This record gives sequence, C-alpha cells and structure tokens, in this order.
Amino acid sequence: MFISAAYAQTAAGAASGSAGMAAIVQYAPLVLIVVVFYFLLIRPQQKQQKQLKARLSALKRGDKVVTAGGIVGLVKKTTDDSNEIDVEIAPNVTVSVVRSTISTVLTAAPADKK
Repeated sequence: MFISAAYAQTAAGAASGSAGMAAIVQYAPLVLIVVVFYFLLIRPQQKQQKQLKARLSALKRGDKVVTAGGIVGLVKKTTDDSNEIDVEIAPNVTVSVVRSTISTVLTAAPADKK
C-alpha cells in the first residue's frame, strides 16, 4: 500500500552495447603491458640468444672467447660434432671447455688472405 513496486532493469537491458566495451576497456591495460614487455624484453633477448647460438656453432681456431666463469681465452681446437672446445687461457695452458659455457665471442679469427 505505501510501498510501490520497483522494477529493476537487468544488466543486459540497461547496458546492452556498453557491456562488451567495458570488458575491453577493463583488460586493455593488461594487454598493453604484455605487448610492451614482449617487444622491450622478451624479443630482444630471444634475438641475442639466437645470435650467440649461431656464433657458437661457427667457432673456429683463433677466436677469442669468454666463458661463463669469466675466463678469457683463445680457441685452439674445435670439432663440429664435439661438445668440447680446447681453449688456451695462458701460454702453453690449454683447457677443455664445454661449448655451452661460452658466454661471449669477443673477436673472430682473422680471415685467411689468399
């Protein structure tokens, strides 16, 4: 009697077109952050790893390398099918190093002039 009937609209009826847009606006910053991280962090790191892998597979005698432990040396012997490389770290001191522990190839060997 004193209370009149109140009818509420459903969510679909009130904002039928703006519900989809609200979801897009809500997730847009998260998607933008993921895209920025991909292009600023992930993609350059993948490119750098690809270049290092190519350099490691192309190692040859005379290349100057740095191991993961920080040892700088000169490649003395390498074979394509082997995982180990002989590196000279001091005059007449040669150590065998696993190819994957080389972190940087500093200089390539000078090309033979013919």
